[in-house]
Amino acid sequence: MIPHTPRRGRTLGAAFAVTAALALAAGTGTGTASATPADDTAGPTTVTPAGHAFSATLNGEVSFRAGSLTVTCTASSSLPSDGSDNNHVPAAPGNTNPAGPVVSKANAPTYSGCSASLPGVDIAIATSGAWDISMQHGTPSTASLTAPARGMVLKSSGLASCTVTAAPDAPAVIPAAFTNGTPSQIAVTDVSVPVKVEGGFGCPTTAKTAVFNATYDITDVTDPASQIVVSG
Repeated sequence: MIPHTPRRGRTLGAAFAVTAALALAAGTGTGTASATPADDTAGPTTVTPAGHAFSATLNGEVSFRAGSLTVTCTASSSLPSDGSDNNHVPAAPGNTNPAGPVVSKANAPTYSGCSASLPGVDIAIATSGAWDISMQHGTPSTASLTAPARGMVLKSSGLASCTVTAAPDAPAVIPAAFTNGTPSQIAVTDVSVPVKVEGGFGCPTTAKTAVFNATYDITDVTDPASQIVVSG
């Protein structure tokens, strides 16, 4: 974890990732990612502590479901980096929006320790680009992660050689829940994301959407004794 001092700019990177992270599987879910976020303009939002850097670290496993194939990863995170305002709560007064969400940039989440439910298949996930996140206070509070177009690519090798590109044509918005706590958490539950699947035998090339589940702990890096809090 990289220590940071507060920085200027409207950044609250997460994810998440959220965050994020994305689903790489055929199927349906209770949430659907789209090119535009849902209406999250209701009510004011404040995120504290203003200016603090934070990390998003996977709690448990992240799962990607592809029909009868399930991919799980045991490690995932989005971390602040030197020389970047990503993964920071915006400095005051940018950490408050009187009529909607607080929006920021996030470093792309990383994934490792990934395996498939089928034997003889190796999994690698690469992420890239600028990710956005909006935090909206409410009952419950919510987080919307915007993944850039082609911002996540899953590749399998071995018995099945497939390439799955998330958000292949346009950015995708991934809805999630935000819960204040020690630490606070972002949870993505059964969210469908547009995908393009390429490959030969064993690859779900007819899949147009993917399903993703993950929970991330949101930890204050600037002051580990503090918590990242979303309030009204």
